[in-house]
Amino acid sequence: MMMTDQCIVLRLAGPLQSWGVASQFNERRTAPAPTKSGVLGLLAAALGRRRRDPIEDLVKLQMGVRSDQPGSLLRDYHTVSDHPGTPLLSANLDARGHQKRTSPKKFTQPTHRFYLEDAVFVAVLQGEEGFMTDLAHALRHPVFPLALGRRSCVPVQPLLLPGDAGDLWSGAVTSVLSRVPWQASAHARDRINTVQVRLAASWDDIDGEDLLSDVPTSFDPKRRGMRTRKVHSGWIDIPTGHDLDPKAESAHASHDPFELLGW
Repeated sequence: MMMTDQCIVLRLAGPLQSWGVASQFNERRTAPAPTKSGVLGLLAAALGRRRRDPIEDLVKLQMGVRSDQPGSLLRDYHTVSDHPGTPLLSANLDARGHQKRTSPKKFTQPTHRFYLEDAVFVAVLQGEEGFMTDLAHALRHPVFPLALGRRSCVPVQPLLLPGDAGDLWSGAVTSVLSRVPWQASAHARDRINTVQVRLAASWDDIDGEDLLSDVPTSFDPKRRGMRTRKVHSGWIDIPTGHDLDPKAESAHASHDPFELLGW
């Protein structure tokens, strides 16, 4: 019997999230939404994969992300110094392959780490049914601790959202993204008084107009690398659960300040 593709749905929420993009030691930035590398890393941890283990089966998964609650950007500023008071190490190596001390000598290095605070995302992953069943089981019984981009960013429950039959959702990524109920927190819902909310989303699409460099080739520290993927970015209207006067909602929805621009 041929196995069909199915989806799993993750609710990525927590006090802090940080989805690494181009970063250096003293400045660690975050993307505005979960990266494919970060989500696949979470799945690899759930499965018990070591960093040097293959990830080709994970990379093949189709992914889409919906921003249910974008959150706000938080900057963590602090300094690094050597306790004995010796100069910090630099990125340069000596003939023996050891790091050289900074020259001129630096005893303190400021660092900036950026996080998404109070954010909620829905991530949909699509693949062969048997593998998706294994992933769902692993997410409910993870081998290694799970994190939202960085080890210090712990996800809150529920992480795996139940679907049509158990943990799996039928349909393609875009279809599932439009069917998952709004996952924003209660205080975010209280600020919305419309019947629907329009949420930003993106998903894998070979004809997509955007290019993201967030597909891992390996998690091995000695062979880490990224390749690009094409995605389509758009908007998805999701019911809020509020029961309002349809006429009032229609009047509100008819106002679009960008309509004259053809957006």
